[in-house]
Amino acid sequence: MATFLYKLGKLAFRRRHFVALIWVALLTLAGVGAASAPTAASSSFSIPGTEAQKAFDLLDQRFPGSAADGATARVVFKAPAGEKLGDAANKADIQDTVAAIKSSSKQVASVADPFVAKTISKDGTIAYSSASYKVSSMELTDDDRDALQKVIDHAKESGLTVEVGGDALQAMPETGATEVIGIAVAAVVLVITFGSLLAAGLPLLTALIGVGIGVSSITALANALDLGTTTSTLAMMIGLAVGIDYALFIVSRYRAELAEGREREEAAGRAVGTAGSAVVFAGLTVVIALVGLAVVNIPMLTKMGVAAAGTVAIAVLIALTLIPALLGYAGKRVHGRKARKAQEAEKDVRQDAEPVEPKVNMGTRWARFVLRRPVAVLVTGVIGLGAMAVPVASLELGLPDDGVQPTDTTQRKAYDLLSDGFGPGFNGPLMTVVDAKGADDPKAAVDKVVSSIKDTAGVAAVTPATFNKAGDTAIISVVSKYKPSSVETEDVVHAIRDEGKDIKADTGAELSVTGSTAMNIDVSQKLNDALVPYLALVVGLAFLLLMVVFRSVLVPLKAALGFLLSVLAALGAVVAVYQWGWLGSLFGVEQTGPVMSMMPIFMVGVVFGLAMDYEVFLVTRMREAYVHGERPAQAIVTGFNHGARVVTAAAIIMIAVFAGFIGSSEQMVKMIGFGLAIAVLFDAFVVRMTIVPAVLALLGKKAWWLPKWLDRALPNVDVEGEGLAKHAPDERPDEDRELVKA
Repeated sequence: MATFLYKLGKLAFRRRHFVALIWVALLTLAGVGAASAPTAASSSFSIPGTEAQKAFDLLDQRFPGSAADGATARVVFKAPAGEKLGDAANKADIQDTVAAIKSSSKQVASVADPFVAKTISKDGTIAYSSASYKVSSMELTDDDRDALQKVIDHAKESGLTVEVGGDALQAMPETGATEVIGIAVAAVVLVITFGSLLAAGLPLLTALIGVGIGVSSITALANALDLGTTTSTLAMMIGLAVGIDYALFIVSRYRAELAEGREREEAAGRAVGTAGSAVVFAGLTVVIALVGLAVVNIPMLTKMGVAAAGTVAIAVLIALTLIPALLGYAGKRVHGRKARKAQEAEKDVRQDAEPVEPKVNMGTRWARFVLRRPVAVLVTGVIGLGAMAVPVASLELGLPDDGVQPTDTTQRKAYDLLSDGFGPGFNGPLMTVVDAKGADDPKAAVDKVVSSIKDTAGVAAVTPATFNKAGDTAIISVVSKYKPSSVETEDVVHAIRDEGKDIKADTGAELSVTGSTAMNIDVSQKLNDALVPYLALVVGLAFLLLMVVFRSVLVPLKAALGFLLSVLAALGAVVAVYQWGWLGSLFGVEQTGPVMSMMPIFMVGVVFGLAMDYEVFLVTRMREAYVHGERPAQAIVTGFNHGARVVTAAAIIMIAVFAGFIGSSEQMVKMIGFGLAIAVLFDAFVVRMTIVPAVLALLGKKAWWLPKWLDRALPNVDVEGEGLAKHAPDERPDEDRELVKA
């Protein structure tokens, strides 16, 4: 591996014009493809195997054209102070608004008149109209949403309070500003790390090129592969993160090789041969984690993972080829002016000088501190993360509803008005579907269902059944006494489903519960059930991969256990802030609620990949020093001396990128940003920089133990670059080489 990458790095350095041209051509091709591709509708959202999805599919068959899983808009009206909605003027305004909504878009399937549907509060001051669309919220266009918003704005001019809930107006949150903030912070950190604007610019430039190719390719293929906008968002976030990381590792190693007196081409080859090997395996762990999302069996999540994995693969290829090519253009200017002068002064005496101790930096001092007190450091780190993980015991999963939206949004205002006028359960009614095709008397079976549901604890209201034309299927709307995202509403759903078993035995009719609330519950359960298999797959494959990299059993085991500890601690922090409300005002939490059901599995996938980046880069350098003859303790210090600064910079950049999303107006985006930022903080600084050296110090030579039979069975990929020793540096000056014109 190291020898192949060494040759690849030198080739890219020599043929820099050709390599740069290829990547520019790929970027241009992807950009043209994205620009000329047909506009893609947002991907449909389906959850195969869940009861809610089966019920939706049944409704599509038995109620053709009803779009049971279509977008909804709950338009809530409130009368001016001292008036009733039944007053002539107010009633006329509401009916005009209903008619305007119906004609606002071709996608509108139906709009209910509150006076006909009798959806008016007892005191006559609050009412709602339910509008349903033919397509899902993710398939609505901006024109559809704008048309609805114009109708609502016009209705407000009459003096009525008009707010809109549901998912029809739900659009993807804008994240452009946060990405700019992340890039700006990355630039500052890179300049401080390298002390050179040129060196700092290379990781940013190559990361943007990689993200540009990846996102443009996704856009070009979106229509053909049914890819949603969230797919490119995740690819951009992950691609930017790893793109900067990988380029940072290569450039840092190149500078180190130059500092040791090697010529530019040789330095580029060795940088790619050593740090590049770490990049390849770190990239593989990220790809495994993202592609592994297919285990959950949610098509949209699978597509997101595969697309993001493709962007990561592009970042790896760019690091291995485009970075050494650009280094060829940069030459020794990747060092700051002072560093170049110092190197020139040392160049003439380096070969005859005695070996010099590596410069003592913060990483070296920290490693020596840990080596002096490994037990105390290990215990402190584990107890600290363990304490942070305690709240996980109270973890409640769900998909946050409009009740956690900022108080100034129309969705939150509509939610609060409905709760005041009708009760919190009206914000998420349950759609109960009765398949009476197998019943002897369909109507009697449905009546039995209605009667049974009315007696269920926690049910506030049950509407009369609506039959299809064939009379063999009915829809019953059920309202819980509790808010949609509550545990109590989940209990109501399970209770109704349990009653369905008895009804089927008695009448032959099958009962199922669906609707957005039930779908959220099923999604949460599906993700929860998939977490352990996903974790086993990802960690298991990565364990084997790391065993090949480090030629050790205990080092990969320690890496996996440390990752689990950091993820649990990060989840504990998420629970404390977003579920319990601790420091909620600091992070913009306006309403506590369940943790987004996707958070645990999402954090496992993303954070595991990034954590293994730091593990591979830091520990590979230790392994390299150990293989080349250093004692275990000395190898730890060497690894930190060369890698701590780079890993610290990479982690700070990632934390800044993810933390930028905490400022979003969307609760889900806030939670993702906070969770990923705190997870990287814990994993990089507590696990990789603290617990890892402490454990390695205690294990000593045992850390690198590998059974002989396993050593023979595992392929030798030579990540440490041991095979590069036979490649003697070519002492010819760079200027004398062909195709190396600056």
